[in-house]
Amino acid sequence: MSALLVPSSSSPARRPRNRDAAPRTAPRHRDAALRTITTGTYRAFLASPAGEALGAGFLQCPSWAAVKEGWRAQLLGWGPDPEAGELTGVALVLLRQFPGTRKYFAYLPEGPVADWSDPGIDAWLVPLLEHLRRTGVFAVRIGPSPAYRRWSAARLKQLTGPGRRLADVLATEVDPLGTAVAERLRARGWRRCGDATGENDGGGGTAGAGTGTGDAQPRHVFQVPLAGRTTEDLWSGLNQEWRRNVRRARKEGVEVVVGSAADLPEFCRLLALTERRDGFRLGRSLAYYERQYAALNAEEPGRMKLYLARHQGEILAAHTMITVGRRAWYQTGASADHRREVRPSNALQWRMLLDAHALGADVYDMRGVPSTLDPGERAYGLLRWKLGTGGQVVETLGEWERPLGGSANHALHRAFQAYLKHR
Repeated sequence: MSALLVPSSSSPARRPRNRDAAPRTAPRHRDAALRTITTGTYRAFLASPAGEALGAGFLQCPSWAAVKEGWRAQLLGWGPDPEAGELTGVALVLLRQFPGTRKYFAYLPEGPVADWSDPGIDAWLVPLLEHLRRTGVFAVRIGPSPAYRRWSAARLKQLTGPGRRLADVLATEVDPLGTAVAERLRARGWRRCGDATGENDGGGGTAGAGTGTGDAQPRHVFQVPLAGRTTEDLWSGLNQEWRRNVRRARKEGVEVVVGSAADLPEFCRLLALTERRDGFRLGRSLAYYERQYAALNAEEPGRMKLYLARHQGEILAAHTMITVGRRAWYQTGASADHRREVRPSNALQWRMLLDAHALGADVYDMRGVPSTLDPGERAYGLLRWKLGTGGQVVETLGEWERPLGGSANHALHRAFQAYLKHR
């Protein structure tokens, strides 16, 4: 395992991706037709240069529809000729029926997969809303992909303190595209989930910021850039504590392997221990993870992997990783309450970072982090652990909602929000 824990001096640098190359840019069309499309057509677009350039997340893959129980799904595509596969964007739409009605709430998790840099978003957004209205949808929630703000690990580690939160710290970078998209959505009647009025500082404000109140997906995520870096760069990017822990795991004989579906029950047992120990609850069953593992890997073998850290024959930690195109995500982690001193989770993450790098991922996304920078708060421990990898906190635009036109739809939207709060 030592070869996996300490980088080789001969490892090559990953070539930076040329984001300006023409084949990587989705063409823009002002008059796009929107149609329901087949799974094959949808997947072929995501795998194409134009589709890959849009950076779809795993929640917008067709396989995700099989993971979510209680929702109907539609696959939509727009472009010059969707039926022929000539597409410029796609969307997985999940539909939940409001009890006692024939109306639906539409949810596009971290979608749609669109060219958000095109100022002419009405070319596809208006047809999308019209299609959903005809389907019987009373309100829509989307998750635009552009980032809004970024904070480097180095900056945040210097600025922790009692009562301090991310919103109190000047960002290392503010993405102008994120700001522009937020303004465009707001002008079209969309409201950012968790914001009291929808009016804040350009898409990342204080109302609901940090906790991401109202968001189903994390508003703040932690990402480790991989493009153009060698494994030596990744190793030197870890802080001293992380490097010490990875070495400790190697010295103690921790073995990292890729498991199978047969190991999911043990993963879920460890996850239940982790939830009790760390004071959170995901509420996901073994059946959920079995569905997810089967659906994602049926779509593409190896799309979801379960990594196990063994010590003296016992599994002490288990983490899941998902890859789509040039992106990789650490989705869920679990660990035992004992023998934590051998650092199995650090060993797992280092192996997963290396594997994501070897697969050609541009970024390793460690998913959600809390907004607190107060070391006295329990939640800060998760952020501190991820900061040790040397990446950055990214504030996404979060999720946005709007009811479709008409007083009846507005009333149903308010009733649906109340229903969700009291379920």
